Amino acid sequence: MLRRVNPFSVSTTIARPREEVFAYLQDIANHAEFTDHYLKQWRLTREDSVGRGAGARFRVDAPLNRFGWSDVTLVEVDPPFRIVESGRGGKFNRVRVHSTYTLDPAPGGTRVTFTSETEPATATDRVMESLGARGWLRRKAKKALRRLRSILEEDEERGQRVTLAGR
Repeated sequence: MLRRVNPFSVSTTIARPREEVFAYLQDIANHAEFTDHYLKQWRLTREDSVGRGAGARFRVDAPLNRFGWSDVTLVEVDPPFRIVESGRGGKFNRVRVHSTYTLDPAPGGTRVTFTSETEPATATDRVMESLGARGWLRRKAKKALRRLRSILEEDEERGQRVTLAGR
């Protein structure tokens, strides 16, 4: 029986209209720009990087992580309210990952909340999460939302867009 680990949520307010923030987030090729401090070597899983079905594979650059490759696919895109990602990571891709971006109107902009939870497949996967992986991911996700805010608000110089593997 799979056991879900308690989800964590982080949020920030971005001084941009909700539709603009949503348009940026629904293109998974943009995610590397604000998560590249802990998610590396991004590759798209299909040509179209926008909307439902768009996906990417990347390496989670975590301490003591021997099995860092993960992938996610946008499984639900509900403009301009919510984007749901589902994927797998860890050894043999056996740890399920579910993440949601929720966009709510806020005074002066858009409130973006990122929620993530995992389903470790084995006892050893659960032990790794209990030894700090969850806290580490929460800190990195919080920084990612700060970077997202600065990219969208300040028109910060953007990084390279993600491409298909082999291109």
